[in-house]
Amino acid sequence: MTIAGTRSLPEAEWTRQLAIWVLALLLFETLTGLSILLLPFSVSNQAAVLIHTLAGSIMLVPFARYQVRHWGRYRRGPMTHVKLTGYLALLSTVVALLSGVVLTLQAIFATRISYGWDLVHIIATFTLIAAVAPHILVLVIRAFRPTANQRILSLRVAQKSFARRSVAATVALGAVVLIGAIAVRPVTLEDQLPEDYSYLYGPERPFAPSLANTATGGPYDERVLSGSASCGSSGCHEEIAREWEVSAHRWSAMDAAFVEVQNAMAEQNGAESTRYCAGCHDPISLFAGTKNVFVEDLTSHVGYDEGISCLSCHAISETDVQGNANYVMDRPDRYLFELRDGALAKGVSDFLIRAYPRHHTETLSHTLFKSPEFCAACHKQFIDEEINQVGWVQLQNQYDNWRKSRWNHPDDPTKTVECRECHMPLTDSSDPARGDDADYNRSAADGKHRSHRFLGANQFMPIALGLEGGEEQAELTEKWLRGEIEIPEISDKWQAGAAVPIEIVAPERVSRGEAVELQVAITNNKVGHDFPTGPLDIIQAWIELTVTDQVGNVVFETGRRDERNFIEPGSFIFKAEPVDQYGNLIDRHNLWEMVGVRYRRSMFPGFSDVAEFSFVCPGTELFGGDNAEGAIQAPTDESSSEAYELSPSSDVTELRVTARLLYRKADQFLLNFLFGEDSGVSSPVTVMSEDQMTITVGGAQ
Repeated sequence: MTIAGTRSLPEAEWTRQLAIWVLALLLFETLTGLSILLLPFSVSNQAAVLIHTLAGSIMLVPFARYQVRHWGRYRRGPMTHVKLTGYLALLSTVVALLSGVVLTLQAIFATRISYGWDLVHIIATFTLIAAVAPHILVLVIRAFRPTANQRILSLRVAQKSFARRSVAATVALGAVVLIGAIAVRPVTLEDQLPEDYSYLYGPERPFAPSLANTATGGPYDERVLSGSASCGSSGCHEEIAREWEVSAHRWSAMDAAFVEVQNAMAEQNGAESTRYCAGCHDPISLFAGTKNVFVEDLTSHVGYDEGISCLSCHAISETDVQGNANYVMDRPDRYLFELRDGALAKGVSDFLIRAYPRHHTETLSHTLFKSPEFCAACHKQFIDEEINQVGWVQLQNQYDNWRKSRWNHPDDPTKTVECRECHMPLTDSSDPARGDDADYNRSAADGKHRSHRFLGANQFMPIALGLEGGEEQAELTEKWLRGEIEIPEISDKWQAGAAVPIEIVAPERVSRGEAVELQVAITNNKVGHDFPTGPLDIIQAWIELTVTDQVGNVVFETGRRDERNFIEPGSFIFKAEPVDQYGNLIDRHNLWEMVGVRYRRSMFPGFSDVAEFSFVCPGTELFGGDNAEGAIQAPTDESSSEAYELSPSSDVTELRVTARLLYRKADQFLLNFLFGEDSGVSSPVTVMSEDQMTITVGGAQ
């Protein structure tokens, strides 16, 4: 605004209500703008954002009207420093108003405000201050300069009145902000545990035996970490929300097997023991105090629906590589109306997040999230005496597998492949979170975000739970297990092909009646940790081998599943067999009783294993008399489960060998135990890789 003070200016110019309110609005916009920029996130600052936006919109018409009139009156006067600073103030104000309009429209209709326009708005504000200060300061000095001229004295009285009234109007507008901050309070959250909460491990460790904790050391209202749906429905993170909604993180608490195992654990050891699982599977319920002996439903409704919610990850401020959910969860300050119901409240809170995003980004986006150590908090597990009453036992440990593997090259990101680079590959994006200049191979304008599908190895639950988009998630998981999903950003760091390829090693030619020795070599090619990994007491990966003659008659086979979906005994299988203190097999995922492992087979990253098989090549030379048309049997060894009936034929000219590496998330015994043998629940089986070869059969040995 330009207010040029000259001796020819009539007193009426200083008494116009339009001029007073234009200056008041300008002062108010400047002060609230500085408050929003410089002061911490608060209720009053959020109220300032809303009223700043409203006042700026109201100011457009009166400002334009006043400036046209003001310029018309003084444009013919000589160019003085007062007039020059007036023009600069006019230009700065126009830029500030126009950029403010752009930012307002972006906050209403777009997914985020432009940081370029935001910078223009800020620069224009400081330029305005620099121009208006000397412009008005000259008038103030003149107003207080002694004079005997009655006309000048009268004019100065009008100027002083103008200043007082403008300041009073500015204060009145500021009072509106304070009233708004007082009148519109955030939803009151009840950060307290139930009165009957059981402090089994002492009041100083309310969430034990989980190592998870909050920044306050106390509970959080379940609403503090929930509300993930709003991240997508706000129009901001729609793409990321859709990915998360079918991810294992989202359904970590509603996983049907987890629910049943948790119930069994509570029944046997008390509800407090389930807090051990909740830090990773169900943090909302853990911190809300739902894992309590007197609560029938161990998981709160929002915890069940959201599992590891958006805020359950993004509010973590510290992690420790000890595992078992050893992290610290901050209490995120929510925006005004964010937790209120109704379309209007939703619209206002979404506007505030977009128009005033600094708090949102600073508190929910950290470089910590980029580190494997962040993942280690949950993707590393152990039990100790508090759980099994015996002592410490290491369970799944993806973090240390990776840390000690060929994928980790400390201080050299060009050779290192980290957790997020595999499990959160870059995807084309229009999301506000797109772009990142903190990675060595990315930029703020790369137009990509990291996928929140968190593709891993569970192709079972997305379909079993009937999630919308579950079938697509399962299909992508199967492609992931086979190594068929391309990741361009790390394509130069690993070999193409299957994640875990297999290769048959066998003689090219054998004789009828000869014992055939063959091997299947399995290589952990592209997996960043052990294969398989996770709870190996329930996960199964095994070799299915079939040998047929040239017309399809089965000569030898192993790794079959029977009609009840059980893998035949003696098959070559990757698994673990944990035991309790009495030597009994842990076969119901009752890990709280585990004290050790009697058998474990998995492959370290980059390493190989070999499955060995033996059978007799069929031929009539082996038979005589009445048995010439009968069946023969293949010899058995540790890799075969039983004797196989073979159909002898003097016409066998070749043997066709097919090997497949199969994988399923849950073994059938556990599913039958959890859901009943008549439930029909069975984990789907994925063919991760396969190989074939033909062996030529010659004459008798």
